Formats: sequence, structure tokens, C-alpha cells
Amino acid sequence: MSLRLFNTLGREMQKFVPIDDKKVGMYTCGPTVYQYAHIGNLRSYVFEDELRRALEYFGYEVRHVMNVTDVGHLTDDADEGEDKVIKSAREMGKTVWDIAEHFTDAFFTDVEKLNIEQPTVVCRATDHIDDMIEMIRRIEANGYTYEAGGNIYFDTSKFPNYGELALLDRQEQRAGARIEVDENKKHPRDFVLWFTKSKFENQAMIWDSPWGRGYPGWHIECSAMSTQYLGEHFDIHTGGVDHIPVHHTNEIAQTEAATGHTWVNYWIHGEFLLMDTGKMSKSKGNFVTLGVLEEEGFEPLDFRFLCLGGHYRTQLQFSYDALNAARQSRRNLLDRIAAIKEAAGAGGEGADAGDGGGRFADASTGDAGAETRLGERAAAWLSGFEEHLGDDLNVPKCLADLWGVVKDDALTPGEKLDLVARMDGIFALDLLEAQASTDTSLLEDDIRKLVEERTEARKNRNFARADEIRDMLAERGIILEDTPEGTRWKKL
Repeated sequence: MSLRLFNTLGREMQKFVPIDDKKVGMYTCGPTVYQYAHIGNLRSYVFEDELRRALEYFGYEVRHVMNVTDVGHLTDDADEGEDKVIKSAREMGKTVWDIAEHFTDAFFTDVEKLNIEQPTVVCRATDHIDDMIEMIRRIEANGYTYEAGGNIYFDTSKFPNYGELALLDRQEQRAGARIEVDENKKHPRDFVLWFTKSKFENQAMIWDSPWGRGYPGWHIECSAMSTQYLGEHFDIHTGGVDHIPVHHTNEIAQTEAATGHTWVNYWIHGEFLLMDTGKMSKSKGNFVTLGVLEEEGFEPLDFRFLCLGGHYRTQLQFSYDALNAARQSRRNLLDRIAAIKEAAGAGGEGADAGDGGGRFADASTGDAGAETRLGERAAAWLSGFEEHLGDDLNVPKCLADLWGVVKDDALTPGEKLDLVARMDGIFALDLLEAQASTDTSLLEDDIRKLVEERTEARKNRNFARADEIRDMLAERGIILEDTPEGTRWKKL
């Protein structure tokens, strides 16, 4: 079974072929630690976790590197605005170092709650200033820089393929001149590699360099650290779609200007999580954190389940109604699996799937021994699951496969648990830890709210929404019956 991924570089589906047979180098743009991560940020890390788990499922050894931007960068990707870490430090009355440490710890607490695997390497920008300086020196030696106003700039006109990732052409780049830009730039899209003349007084984070005492531009850190830990040519670079037009475009230019050859083969980008007010943004103040969801009574894995229900390349609309539906669906799934576990125990069957903790071990059908443990029907379910997983991480269809497995009466309880364990290697929902729910009042309250919403939708002749709610409840084992006295429901 092969893995196909949508490569932003070229905008096409491509079969994944690693540089080094079964070993994969993957770099993830990590957090800028000046504030708590919002759930839009966390959706990106859930998607990247799905990607890593899929690579491991298909038998690859993944070296996953993620940076932590604790130097800070400006509030605008194009070298404009205020330094985010300094701004946060001023508002909170703390040092920039305290701010970075506090929000780094908070970020890793969140990702642990979401069952996101820790990267193989986590690298802090402040620990790699010398590596950044060395890369800038290479770029300079190759003739791609100029000095203006005391700062060192990358000259995008010297790099013929600049903007290829973002599908920028020279006309669009010239159009950028109409907006307010740094007067020291020769071209609108040129960017700073090293600041020696800060835009702010009393800049706290500064270092010695060949060009004077100062600090690095934002983009250079990812180039320097990724090549430090993955080499000058590796397989996958991930991030959100907002990184495409500036940050990732600039990363490619400066890295390939330094090395003289292709840097990354596959660029994989995740879409936004949207609020009613648009893209979730810390600067706009319309963001929600995982801690806020927990205060509202949700579990972190409810949010992970919500993310799994949308393909990583499609925008996902967040609302508390949607999260509530995800919670209900996850609980129904856990109830079904708990019942399967009871049936397996009563019949003397076991899951016999790896370590039984939701990781897949040798679960891929690439291992013939794993497949022979399953009957023909169970093997067919697994094959369909793997086909969907290999089709650009179509995790929503993989979830549908999971529901199909737990509902399939032709499978034995042992086969079901075996398949659940294999599939949960991707979902990471702790499915085999399922216990029968005792909080039935809350479950019924959730169902009742959805039924009431459906009734209101029918009154307003919004039949599409009414049908959507009926189908959603049916998928979770809730059957509706419309009567003259109102809508009744029952569990299958």
C-alpha cells in the first residue's frame, strides 16, 4: 500500500518516495511562545501528528524536528509591526525569557493532553543563534544579500525561483510596492536576515554577529535548525497554509541560496480552523484555548475527535455545537467499544493487536503475519482503512471505517478489538481504554439539544440541516421517530 500526499510545491497529488528508503526526515514549524496556543494552532499540530503516525504506520522511521520560536518575531510576517514576545512581556510585566519559558511549557502541556507525539528533536531558536549566523554568512558569500540601514537583507531578485511555492509571479511581487514597506528594501518582498538596527528601543534579546550586535530575522531560524538536524536535503516540511506566501517562501529562498540545491521534496500544509468571525487569530482576540474548552466541560480528546472529522486540507468551522456533537460521537464510540470488550471477555477472546494501547506495532498489512491473524472480512475492513489513509490522509473516511467495524455483526469481538487497536494508532483516541459511560444524563442532554435543534430547523424549513442532524445521530446509533406529539429517539 502506497502513500500519496498533496504537495503544495506544484499543487498536485504525488506518491511519497523518501530520499532514504524507509527513513523520513520531517520538519514542523513550531510555536512562537508569546501567548497560549489557540485551538486553531492546535489543529495544525493534530494534522501533523496524523501525518507522522501515518508514516510510521506504513513502516517508515520518522525523524521529526520541530522548532520553538523563543526569540520572538514581528507581528507581521513581512518584517513589519512589533516584536510579539516583547509586547507580551510588557503587557504581563515579565521578562521576555520568563514569557518564552512559561508559554513553551504551556504548549507542551496542551499537545500532551491531545495525545500528540513528541517530536524526535525539539530545538529552541535561542540555542541556535550561531547556526543562523553561519547560514547567513553562506548566503552572503553566495551573493544574495545586501546591507541597508544597518540590517542584512535577502535580495529576492537574485533568486530566480522566488515565490514558486506560493505561485507568486514578478508582477505580483511588484504590486507589493503599493503597500507600506521597509524603506531600506530594494524590492518589496526582500526580507531581513539579521537586524542590527532594531525597530524597538532596549531590545532584550540580542547577540554578537559579524554585522554587529543584534538578532536574527524570523525566517532564518527554521532554515538553520532544520538543516542542522535533518541535513541540507530532506523529505517533508509542514505548517499551516498561512505560512505559504511569506515564511515558507522565504525559507526556501534563503536555504537554497545557501546550499545551491533543492532543500525539501514535499511541502504539506494544513488549513485553518475558523470561528464565526473568520480565521482564529491571537492578534484579533478571537481565539479559544484548550484550557477554555476544558473549563466549558470538554475533554481534550473531544477536540481531537472534532479535528479528525475534517480533512486537513479543508477549512474546519469551530462552534460549541460542533464540539458538543463531537463529544457525543466520541462517547457513543467509547460505549460501543466498551461493550465489545465485555463481549470479548465473556467469550474468552482478546484483541491480540500490538501492545493493546492504541499503537499499531505491526498492524500494517505490509506485514503478512499481521494480516493472517484476521479473517477475510476483517482484512477487507483493514484494507479499506489503509487505502483511505494512504489517499492523502483521508482520516474522515478512516473514521467511517472505524464506525463500520464496531457496527459489523459479522466480525467477532476479538477481530473488532484487533482492528480498533490498529486504527487507533492513527486516531490516538485511547479507544481500548474505553469504559461504559456512567454519565447518561449528560449524554441524553446532548441528544435532546440536537433533537431540539433539528425541530427548529424543520420549522424554519431548513431541511438540509434537519437531515444532517438526523444522519449524524443515526451514525452514532440514535434513531429518530417523528410523531404527532413530537420527535422521539432511541438508541440501537
